[in-house]
Amino acid sequence: MTEHKLNPAEAQALAEATAEAMFSRDRAAQALGIKIVRVQPGASLLTMAVRGDMVNGHHICHGGMIFSLADTAFAYACNSYNKTTVASACHIDFLAPAKEGETLEAEAVEQSAAGRTGVYDITVRTTHGKTIALFRGKSYRISGEVIAGLQQAD
Repeated sequence: MTEHKLNPAEAQALAEATAEAMFSRDRAAQALGIKIVRVQPGASLLTMAVRGDMVNGHHICHGGMIFSLADTAFAYACNSYNKTTVASACHIDFLAPAKEGETLEAEAVEQSAAGRTGVYDITVRTTHGKTIALFRGKSYRISGEVIAGLQQAD
């Protein structure tokens, strides 16, 4: 049995539907106020406003909040093919502080996807272009689909 290869419009529609389905169940992203700006096959752009309850004892955004934003962008990029995918490893370099009142954006880009594994680079920056952090995530595809019943070709 040959599986249907998606054309670009179908792949984009699948990425958007997958993101919508994930976000409807993503209570962590909702609690953090994360917004999806765009998602496409292997990529995403998300934003998060730094609130007062997100700052640490130095009155800058807690690194865990920045990590969570980057990790969420990573998740939406690597799950954009509707194949359930999880992180197998992540690394983040914090380059500059983020402050209360700033809006951060995390842009995820797929660098490699082969078999069950992938590598994604996520850049977190302010909406004014200041780079805050660089995150690299390694993904592993497990069984299942984000939207059940839409199994795609490997």
